[in-house]
Amino acid sequence: MDRTDIFAVTIRHFLAPVAQFLDDPTVSEVMINTADEIYIEKDGALVRTDAKFESQEAFVSAVNNILQYTGKRLTAEHPLQDSRLPDGSRVHVILGPLSRRGTCMTIRKFAKVMFNADHLVTLGSWTQQAMEYLRMCVLGEKNLLVAGGTSSGKTCLLNVLSAFIPDDQRIVVIEDSAELMLQQNHVISLESRGADRYGRGEVTIRDLFRSALRLRPDRIIIGECRGGEALEIIQAMTSGHAGSMSTLHANSPLDTLNRLETLCMMSKVDLPLYAMRAQVTSAIDVLVQVTRFSDGRRAVTAISEVLPLNAEGQYQVRPMFTYELGDQADASRGELKWTGQRSQYGREPRILALSRKAELTGEIFGHEAPRQARGVPA
Repeated sequence: MDRTDIFAVTIRHFLAPVAQFLDDPTVSEVMINTADEIYIEKDGALVRTDAKFESQEAFVSAVNNILQYTGKRLTAEHPLQDSRLPDGSRVHVILGPLSRRGTCMTIRKFAKVMFNADHLVTLGSWTQQAMEYLRMCVLGEKNLLVAGGTSSGKTCLLNVLSAFIPDDQRIVVIEDSAELMLQQNHVISLESRGADRYGRGEVTIRDLFRSALRLRPDRIIIGECRGGEALEIIQAMTSGHAGSMSTLHANSPLDTLNRLETLCMMSKVDLPLYAMRAQVTSAIDVLVQVTRFSDGRRAVTAISEVLPLNAEGQYQVRPMFTYELGDQADASRGELKWTGQRSQYGREPRILALSRKAELTGEIFGHEAPRQARGVPA
């Protein structure tokens, strides 16, 4: 048995009280608030279970065993830790008294079945037309940001979008905790590392990104943009590293740009606001908004192109697809529909060559006679 197999067996032993939930494909998250208070997210709904650990000590032993797998420790100096299980499930742990009721842990399960683009159409998460539009953007090396709330399916969608990248390209993936599972042959996966108990050895997303630029990448995929590294990312996107992707927590396309601007400010580089916004709009081409509904469904609810700043120096987006709700009988059900707007990228040589063979998006990219859609002029 190799190291991973050994840890898989031992971690399984320590997590025996919640093993049934880890095996249940309808459970997406296991939330251990205390040793005897365990919730799960099952089919999109939160459910309190009867499961419990024998004691607080047994629970803490399970936590320490999981952290040991990724070489981390939960201490007073490092009371917040991200880790993962051998199967790729993501783990976050908080030590008491930061968690006032004692140590708590959440396990975001790794999807055993990888969704593909067509499966998302079947689920109603997007449409064939929206899928083709985004496929064209990926092949055309547009820079994409996938935005949404917690547990909205950002990482899942990023996996699906990455599948559109040609197999002959070199991809560098940078993450805090490895979650992305790219199917291409030439993938370099980098993972950040926290400091040891003496405060030494930390390797941040920002450090890995700078290193990635020296690895001759065709594409760079950042698992999540969450700090000052955002400024380096957008600078790289505007200096020859096209076709990059990342995710970000935000609730609307304009919120996404504002939040990205805020993250850039965390870099502590003193740039005039207009210059920073101009860099953001120059770097990001397409915004994809995903939403988690109250019944647990996840869907793409907006796709927008980023436009240059307006005369007042404010962000502008062009809505390409928006989510239209259904009838009153099921108002939460809807469909992603084209707004009737033409893409600003239709005349770019790479997109032009691709879109001439498009089946569903030729009109969007301006190669068919325009029509009226939802009353929006073509």
